[in-house]
Amino acid sequence: MNIDSITNGVVIDHITAGSGMKLYDLLGLDKLDCSVAIIKNVHSNKMGKKDIIKIDADIPVDFDVIGFVDPGVTLDFIKDGVRVEKRTVDLPETLTNVIKCKNPRCITSTEQEINHIFKLTNKQQKIYRCVYCETKANI
Repeated sequence: MNIDSITNGVVIDHITAGSGMKLYDLLGLDKLDCSVAIIKNVHSNKMGKKDIIKIDADIPVDFDVIGFVDPGVTLDFIKDGVRVEKRTVDLPETLTNVIKCKNPRCITSTEQEINHIFKLTNKQQKIYRCVYCETKANI
């Protein structure tokens, strides 16, 4: 298989195998008018298998979504065919409008314009709770 290199854009690397499509959906990459490559189950010496997403456009990246789905991924920012920055992503402390509260009694169920905000309450177990009703997020 041959995947071309990108000139200007972002490479999301070291994604846990099988999580690439979830990232693709949550980041809304289907709405982009550029080349996006999702490479699944790539051999990795470090991880065994991994997924990679290549975006051939200079777009803003939502680090909170990426950290929520798979903390520890690396992002390579490419300009003129050269990597200009490499970043790792950790679990975000707060998530806003990434996931929705499932509690039917939560104020976010009746007030449509209120942001869905979740706070990280247990980093080891990756538990997020709604700031309004304390309902645990279904991840």
